[in-house]
Amino acid sequence: LRMLQVKLIVTGDDFGYCPRRNQGIVDCFLAGAISNVSLLVNGSAAADAAKLARRYNIPIGLHANLSEGSPVCEVLKTNSSLLNQDGFFHGKMGFRTALSKGLLNMSEVKQELKAQVELFRELTGHLPPHMDGHQHIHVLPEVRHVFAEVLEEYGIKYTRVPIEPGLHNCNWIPPSLMDFYLGVEEDSFNTVDVFTRHGIRWPDIYIGLSTMGKNMSVSNIWSAIDTAIVELTSKAPSPADPAPQGRTVTIELMVHPGYPSVPPVGGCGEGPDDFSQSWERLHELQTLIKPELQSHYKTRNVQLCSFKDL
Repeated sequence: LRMLQVKLIVTGDDFGYCPRRNQGIVDCFLAGAISNVSLLVNGSAAADAAKLARRYNIPIGLHANLSEGSPVCEVLKTNSSLLNQDGFFHGKMGFRTALSKGLLNMSEVKQELKAQVELFRELTGHLPPHMDGHQHIHVLPEVRHVFAEVLEEYGIKYTRVPIEPGLHNCNWIPPSLMDFYLGVEEDSFNTVDVFTRHGIRWPDIYIGLSTMGKNMSVSNIWSAIDTAIVELTSKAPSPADPAPQGRTVTIELMVHPGYPSVPPVGGCGEGPDDFSQSWERLHELQTLIKPELQSHYKTRNVQLCSFKDL
């Protein structure tokens, strides 16, 4: 695998969630531990996050959110299929339930996604080079078509398709979470054709489910990267890709570093969730900035970059 050049995009998700998340992400970026961020425009500290990205020249894309907090589209804030009785988005599982019951209006989904792109542009001064989905809503049935249309309309080239090689062998993931991940994986497989048809691209490899929170470690990140590269390069070469040994492989590693949120500050309108208040965020931050992880990148010919460098 020595011949292989690896371009690794380490994306810090949920930028804009709260000031402590923002600070943790910036500290990670300045330490050379992440190379890209994904902004929640409905996050309580989104404007601050956009300022920080500009100040430190952090490559930034859009973390489209239809599941947590409040919509940014004015029209949808009061009366919309995207809201529960309390006037907030349905939640990670609630969104999926409402979708499976046919209760979500796709034209409202499109309206909100476009409003988030417009707000992103207003906050940052440019369109997002990449756009993915908070809690992986962008690969869900029906939503995937609308999401792809919005990206194509705005000329946003890159997204994320959360299919993680080796996920099935990760015996440390509790069954309930593994069921959710396998659902995300199946939805992702069914999304590939849709995104391809709309000319949307994504890195060769995605990693991030098996390395989240307390499960993150230097060795974990490395075995995930190695597993993925071996799987990718062992596939029979196709006419489109005649020499896998001599080419560049692109990987996105999804991470969630930050200092734990302190309520009531943070969130996307409802205050911060449990994961945001937990020590797991800090654990990710501390793991990512470890010098041995950085030196590992260097010895293995791994170059950190962002989507605009692909």
